[in-house]
Amino acid sequence: MEIGARIARAQLTGLSRSRRPVVAGPLAGMLHERDDAWYMSTMVAAEPGRPFDPDAVPGALVAVRKAFADRGRWLSAELIDEANPGLAEALEAQGMTIVSRPPLLVVEPDGLRVPELPAGVTAHFVTTDEEQAEANAVSADAFEIEGGANFARHADPVDGGCVLVRVDSVPAASASWTAVADAVTEVAGVGTIRTHRRRGLGSIATAYATQQAFELAGATLAWLTPGDDGADRIYRGLGYAPRATAVHLGDPGGHLADLR
Repeated sequence: MEIGARIARAQLTGLSRSRRPVVAGPLAGMLHERDDAWYMSTMVAAEPGRPFDPDAVPGALVAVRKAFADRGRWLSAELIDEANPGLAEALEAQGMTIVSRPPLLVVEPDGLRVPELPAGVTAHFVTTDEEQAEANAVSADAFEIEGGANFARHADPVDGGCVLVRVDSVPAASASWTAVADAVTEVAGVGTIRTHRRRGLGSIATAYATQQAFELAGATLAWLTPGDDGADRIYRGLGYAPRATAVHLGDPGGHLADLR
Protein backbone atom coordinates (compact mmCIF):
# COMPACT_ATOMS: atom_id res chain seq x y z
CA MET A 1 0.00 0.00 0.00
CA GLU A 2 2.83 2.43 0.81
CA ILE A 3 4.13 2.97 -2.72
CA GLY A 4 0.60 3.07 -4.13
CA ALA A 5 -0.39 5.77 -1.64
CA ARG A 6 2.81 7.72 -2.37
CA ILE A 7 2.07 7.71 -6.09
CA ALA A 8 -1.59 8.62 -5.54
CA ARG A 9 -0.63 11.54 -3.28
CA ALA A 10 1.88 12.77 -5.83
CA GLN A 11 -0.73 12.49 -8.58
CA LEU A 12 -3.19 14.54 -6.50
CA THR A 13 -0.59 17.24 -5.81
CA GLY A 14 0.60 17.37 -9.40
CA LEU A 15 -2.89 17.64 -10.87
CA SER A 16 -3.79 20.37 -8.38
CA ARG A 17 -1.15 22.63 -9.93
CA SER A 18 -2.90 22.87 -13.27
CA ARG A 19 -6.50 21.83 -12.53
CA ARG A 20 -9.25 23.27 -10.37
CA PRO A 21 -9.87 20.79 -7.54
CA VAL A 22 -13.47 19.96 -6.69
CA VAL A 23 -13.11 18.14 -3.37
CA ALA A 24 -16.13 16.28 -2.04
CA GLY A 25 -15.60 13.78 0.77
CA PRO A 26 -13.27 11.02 -0.45
CA LEU A 27 -13.27 12.29 -4.05
CA ALA A 28 -11.38 15.05 -5.83
CA GLY A 29 -12.52 16.12 -9.28
CA MET A 30 -9.71 17.77 -11.24
CA LEU A 31 -11.14 20.17 -13.81
CA HIS A 32 -8.96 21.67 -16.51
CA GLU A 33 -10.44 25.11 -17.02
CA ARG A 34 -8.85 25.93 -20.41
CA ASP A 35 -8.86 22.61 -22.28
CA ASP A 36 -12.15 20.77 -22.67
CA ALA A 37 -10.62 17.57 -24.09
CA TRP A 38 -12.09 14.70 -22.10
CA TYR A 39 -8.72 13.32 -20.97
CA MET A 40 -7.57 16.65 -19.48
CA SER A 41 -10.06 16.46 -16.59
CA THR A 42 -10.39 13.49 -14.26
CA MET A 43 -11.23 12.39 -10.72
CA VAL A 44 -8.88 10.92 -8.12
CA ALA A 45 -9.03 9.99 -4.46
CA ALA A 46 -8.94 12.99 -2.13
CA GLU A 47 -7.14 11.18 0.70
CA PRO A 48 -4.80 8.49 -0.62
CA GLY A 49 -3.68 6.02 2.00
CA ARG A 50 -6.56 6.75 4.38
CA PRO A 51 -9.73 4.70 4.88
CA PHE A 52 -12.81 6.32 3.33
CA ASP A 53 -16.40 6.45 4.55
CA PRO A 54 -18.52 4.38 2.12
CA ASP A 55 -21.62 6.34 3.13
CA ALA A 56 -19.98 9.54 1.89
CA VAL A 57 -19.40 8.27 -1.64
CA PRO A 58 -22.91 8.73 -3.15
CA GLY A 59 -23.21 12.39 -2.16
CA ALA A 60 -19.61 13.14 -3.06
CA LEU A 61 -20.04 11.63 -6.52
CA VAL A 62 -23.20 13.68 -7.11
CA ALA A 63 -21.23 16.85 -6.30
CA VAL A 64 -18.34 16.00 -8.62
CA ARG A 65 -20.66 14.93 -11.43
CA LYS A 66 -22.50 18.26 -11.17
CA ALA A 67 -19.25 20.24 -11.29
CA PHE A 68 -18.13 18.36 -14.40
CA ALA A 69 -21.53 18.69 -16.08
CA ASP A 70 -21.58 22.42 -15.39
CA ARG A 71 -18.31 22.71 -17.35
CA GLY A 72 -19.44 20.34 -20.11
CA ARG A 73 -16.93 17.67 -19.07
CA TRP A 74 -17.33 13.90 -19.13
CA LEU A 75 -16.34 12.22 -15.87
CA SER A 76 -13.62 9.60 -15.68
CA ALA A 77 -11.53 8.50 -12.70
CA GLU A 78 -8.00 7.26 -12.09
CA LEU A 79 -7.48 5.38 -8.84
CA ILE A 80 -4.81 3.19 -7.31
CA ASP A 81 -6.34 0.14 -5.67
CA GLU A 82 -3.77 -0.23 -2.90
CA ALA A 83 -4.07 3.44 -1.88
CA ASN A 84 -7.85 3.31 -1.29
CA PRO A 85 -9.07 -0.30 -1.28
CA GLY A 86 -12.75 -0.61 -2.18
CA LEU A 87 -13.22 2.92 -3.51
CA ALA A 88 -13.49 1.76 -7.13
CA GLU A 89 -16.20 -0.74 -6.19
CA ALA A 90 -18.07 1.96 -4.25
CA LEU A 91 -18.05 4.17 -7.36
CA GLU A 92 -19.16 1.24 -9.50
CA ALA A 93 -22.13 0.78 -7.17
CA GLN A 94 -23.10 4.38 -7.97
CA GLY A 95 -23.16 3.80 -11.72
CA MET A 96 -19.58 4.30 -12.85
CA THR A 97 -18.01 1.60 -15.02
CA ILE A 98 -14.70 -0.04 -14.18
CA VAL A 99 -12.99 -0.29 -17.56
CA SER A 100 -9.60 -1.70 -16.67
CA ARG A 101 -7.21 -2.62 -13.88
CA PRO A 102 -3.77 -2.38 -15.49
CA PRO A 103 -0.63 -3.05 -13.48
CA LEU A 104 1.07 0.10 -12.23
CA LEU A 105 4.73 -0.18 -13.23
CA VAL A 106 7.49 1.81 -11.54
CA VAL A 107 11.21 2.39 -11.97
CA GLU A 108 13.91 4.23 -10.03
CA PRO A 109 17.01 5.83 -11.61
CA ASP A 110 19.37 2.94 -10.92
CA GLY A 111 16.92 0.46 -12.45
CA LEU A 112 16.28 2.24 -15.75
CA ARG A 113 17.68 0.63 -18.90
CA VAL A 114 18.08 3.09 -21.79
CA PRO A 115 18.42 1.49 -25.25
CA GLU A 116 21.10 2.62 -27.68
CA LEU A 117 19.91 4.81 -30.53
CA PRO A 118 19.95 3.20 -33.99
CA ALA A 119 21.64 5.05 -36.86
CA GLY A 120 19.64 8.08 -37.91
CA VAL A 121 17.59 8.19 -34.70
CA THR A 122 17.80 11.06 -32.18
CA ALA A 123 15.96 11.69 -28.92
CA HIS A 124 15.99 14.97 -27.07
CA PHE A 125 14.12 17.11 -24.55
CA VAL A 126 11.70 19.57 -26.16
CA THR A 127 12.89 23.12 -25.44
CA THR A 128 11.05 25.33 -27.97
CA ASP A 129 7.45 25.95 -28.93
CA GLU A 130 8.27 24.79 -32.46
CA GLU A 131 9.49 21.44 -31.16
CA GLN A 132 6.40 21.15 -28.95
CA ALA A 133 4.25 21.70 -32.03
CA GLU A 134 6.11 18.84 -33.72
CA ALA A 135 5.56 16.62 -30.68
CA ASN A 136 1.87 17.57 -30.69
CA ALA A 137 1.64 16.58 -34.35
CA VAL A 138 3.16 13.19 -33.46
CA SER A 139 0.57 12.71 -30.69
CA ALA A 140 -2.29 13.72 -32.97
CA ASP A 141 -1.22 11.14 -35.55
CA ALA A 142 -0.42 8.42 -33.02
CA PHE A 143 -3.68 8.73 -31.08
CA GLU A 144 -5.86 9.93 -33.97
CA ILE A 145 -6.86 13.10 -32.14
CA GLU A 146 -9.44 15.03 -34.14
CA GLY A 147 -8.49 18.67 -34.49
CA GLY A 148 -4.90 17.95 -33.38
CA ALA A 149 -3.21 17.88 -29.99
CA ASN A 150 -2.59 21.07 -28.04
CA PHE A 151 -0.26 20.15 -25.20
CA ALA A 152 1.59 23.14 -23.78
CA ARG A 153 5.34 23.27 -23.23
CA HIS A 154 6.49 23.91 -19.67
CA ALA A 155 9.47 26.18 -19.09
CA ASP A 156 10.46 24.29 -15.92
CA PRO A 157 10.91 20.51 -16.32
CA VAL A 158 9.57 20.08 -12.77
CA ASP A 159 6.18 21.06 -14.19
CA GLY A 160 6.42 18.34 -16.84
CA GLY A 161 8.24 17.84 -20.10
CA CYS A 162 8.38 16.02 -23.40
CA VAL A 163 10.89 14.04 -25.42
CA LEU A 164 10.79 14.01 -29.21
CA VAL A 165 12.29 11.15 -31.22
CA ARG A 166 13.28 11.77 -34.83
CA VAL A 167 14.17 9.31 -37.57
CA ASP A 168 16.34 10.90 -40.26
CA SER A 169 15.12 14.29 -38.99
CA VAL A 170 11.43 13.26 -39.22
CA PRO A 171 9.45 13.64 -35.94
CA ALA A 172 8.32 10.07 -35.32
CA ALA A 173 7.67 9.39 -31.62
CA SER A 174 7.21 11.25 -28.36
CA ALA A 175 6.63 10.69 -24.65
CA SER A 176 6.01 13.03 -21.74
CA TRP A 177 6.33 13.18 -17.98
CA THR A 178 3.90 14.94 -15.66
CA ALA A 179 4.53 17.55 -12.98
CA VAL A 180 6.87 16.13 -10.33
CA ALA A 181 5.52 15.95 -6.77
CA ASP A 182 7.19 14.18 -3.85
CA ALA A 183 9.90 13.26 -6.41
CA VAL A 184 7.30 11.18 -8.32
CA THR A 185 6.21 11.57 -11.95
CA GLU A 186 4.05 9.69 -14.44
CA VAL A 187 5.42 8.93 -17.90
CA ALA A 188 2.52 9.21 -20.32
CA GLY A 189 1.49 10.01 -23.87
CA VAL A 190 3.88 7.52 -25.45
CA GLY A 191 3.06 7.54 -29.14
CA THR A 192 4.56 6.76 -32.54
CA ILE A 193 3.26 7.97 -35.89
CA ARG A 194 1.58 5.25 -37.88
CA THR A 195 4.21 5.10 -40.64
CA HIS A 196 7.03 4.39 -38.13
CA ARG A 197 5.57 1.78 -35.80
CA ARG A 198 7.20 -1.53 -34.86
CA ARG A 199 10.69 -0.04 -34.91
CA GLY A 200 11.20 0.28 -31.15
CA LEU A 201 10.66 4.05 -31.19
CA GLY A 202 8.05 3.99 -28.41
CA SER A 203 10.53 2.16 -26.19
CA ILE A 204 13.19 4.78 -26.95
CA ALA A 205 10.78 7.64 -26.24
CA THR A 206 9.69 6.08 -22.95
CA ALA A 207 13.23 5.46 -21.77
CA TYR A 208 14.49 8.93 -22.67
CA ALA A 209 11.46 10.67 -21.15
CA THR A 210 12.02 8.73 -17.94
CA GLN A 211 15.73 9.54 -17.97
CA GLN A 212 15.07 13.25 -18.51
CA ALA A 213 12.49 13.30 -15.72
CA PHE A 214 15.16 11.92 -13.40
CA GLU A 215 18.00 14.15 -14.61
CA LEU A 216 16.22 17.43 -15.36
CA ALA A 217 13.20 17.39 -13.07
CA GLY A 218 14.63 15.65 -10.01
CA ALA A 219 12.22 12.71 -9.95
CA THR A 220 13.38 9.60 -8.11
CA LEU A 221 10.38 7.42 -9.01
CA ALA A 222 8.58 7.18 -12.35
CA TRP A 223 5.41 5.21 -13.01
CA LEU A 224 3.15 4.32 -15.91
CA THR A 225 0.35 1.96 -16.90
CA PRO A 226 0.63 -0.20 -20.05
CA GLY A 227 -2.16 -0.09 -22.59
CA ASP A 228 -1.77 -3.74 -23.55
CA ASP A 229 0.42 -6.81 -23.06
CA GLY A 230 2.84 -5.71 -25.76
CA ALA A 231 3.41 -2.34 -24.10
CA ASP A 232 3.75 -4.11 -20.75
CA ARG A 233 6.61 -6.25 -22.09
CA ILE A 234 8.34 -3.20 -23.58
CA TYR A 235 8.17 -1.21 -20.35
CA ARG A 236 9.41 -4.11 -18.25
CA GLY A 237 12.31 -4.45 -20.66
CA LEU A 238 13.29 -0.88 -19.71
CA GLY A 239 13.37 -1.75 -16.02
CA TYR A 240 9.80 -0.90 -15.03
CA ALA A 241 8.25 -3.40 -12.61
CA PRO A 242 4.72 -3.86 -11.16
CA ARG A 243 4.24 -2.43 -7.69
CA ALA A 244 0.52 -1.60 -7.54
CA THR A 245 -2.74 -1.73 -9.54
CA ALA A 246 -4.41 1.18 -11.30
CA VAL A 247 -8.17 1.35 -11.80
CA HIS A 248 -9.70 3.34 -14.66
CA LEU A 249 -13.41 4.18 -14.46
CA GLY A 250 -15.83 6.32 -16.41
CA ASP A 251 -19.46 7.33 -16.44
CA PRO A 252 -21.58 5.60 -19.10
CA GLY A 253 -22.10 7.30 -22.41
CA GLY A 254 -18.65 8.83 -22.77
CA HIS A 255 -15.18 7.75 -23.80
CA LEU A 256 -15.22 4.38 -22.06
CA ALA A 257 -13.54 2.67 -25.02
CA ASP A 258 -10.64 5.11 -24.74
CA LEU A 259 -9.88 4.26 -21.11
CA ARG A 260 -7.21 1.63 -20.49
